[in-house]
Amino acid sequence: MKAFTKPAAALVAALFTLAGAADAAWELNMPVGVTKISETVYDLHMLILWICVVIGIVVFGAIIYSVIYHRKSRGAVAAEFHESTAVEIAWTVVPFVILVGMAVPAAKTLVEMEQTGDSDMTLKVTGYQWKWQYEYLDDGVTFFSTLATPREQIYGETEKGENYLLEVDKHVVLPVGKKVRILLTSNDVIHAWWVPDLAVKKDAIPGFINEMWTRIEEPGIYRGQCAELCGRDHGFMPIVVEAVPEDEYKAWVQRMKGATAEASDEGMREWSNAELIARGKDVYASSCAACHQPNGQGMAPAFPAIAGSPVATGPAEAHLALVLNGKPGTSMQAFAAQLSDADLAAVVTFQRNSFGNASGDAVQPAQVAAARN
Repeated sequence: MKAFTKPAAALVAALFTLAGAADAAWELNMPVGVTKISETVYDLHMLILWICVVIGIVVFGAIIYSVIYHRKSRGAVAAEFHESTAVEIAWTVVPFVILVGMAVPAAKTLVEMEQTGDSDMTLKVTGYQWKWQYEYLDDGVTFFSTLATPREQIYGETEKGENYLLEVDKHVVLPVGKKVRILLTSNDVIHAWWVPDLAVKKDAIPGFINEMWTRIEEPGIYRGQCAELCGRDHGFMPIVVEAVPEDEYKAWVQRMKGATAEASDEGMREWSNAELIARGKDVYASSCAACHQPNGQGMAPAFPAIAGSPVATGPAEAHLALVLNGKPGTSMQAFAAQLSDADLAAVVTFQRNSFGNASGDAVQPAQVAAARN
């Protein structure tokens, strides 16, 4: 017995040390959040939790008491009876009162969560495999938000960052104190837009528009994820909401409109091969590498290789058409609505001149614009 004492003590000490060193891992409760609705949901959660705790204590306490004090070895004799009107009334009325006490605040909260009227602005969110498109319907701003975690971290080649799989290239920026109506839909399969700190979570379904709303009370950055199993890269669809004061939000809108105008100007000029390949490398990493792999080898049969493929080494027009329009019945998406003319020209040029492909040609933004039409 003594031989096991020291190892056991060492194990217990190690467990307590780990517990103290990783407090975050022991945060088992849901977050309070930064909206009125999230606070209400948290309070409702705690109310139901404590009701369940009390019920558990009473029920299991009665069972344990009966097992200890009314067991056969103590000479207890089971009572013999068939009906008890008082007992039947009690076990009908008490659960009814408990359920009503739980249902009233729950129903009130659900009704409040569905009240999307009187909003100050509307944000349309469209799910794609595997990214989000955001359209600010009142301000004329549209962009795609994709995973920003480097592929080196995903494949274990470098140390994982602080916000591993929870960082994006473009944040959803919202003004503090404004009621934001959120419209949800999907372009391909069912996704779910979920940000715990805002207490918002709803499915994005192809062909349907779901609604929810939020009003963020505190500036800050709040992270979430797709909460629906939408494909092999389901875990690569993070959401980052940045809440800022209204004046900062208006300045951000102007910057985004300026960036849109700049992208339009980029589609008007002639690019060198080196410029296209350099930009295309970044576009490929954010939009193509998840399926076709960073080295262009793909994962057959679902995701064919870019390296040496008949598409990337064949006519440029056919290659561009495939990237623009996708391929029905496969995982190849249409990128016409997702990427600008310059980005599309760059990524096609990159694919045709990388991974051992050496076409030597270049696709210009003007060609993309013509292909769109």
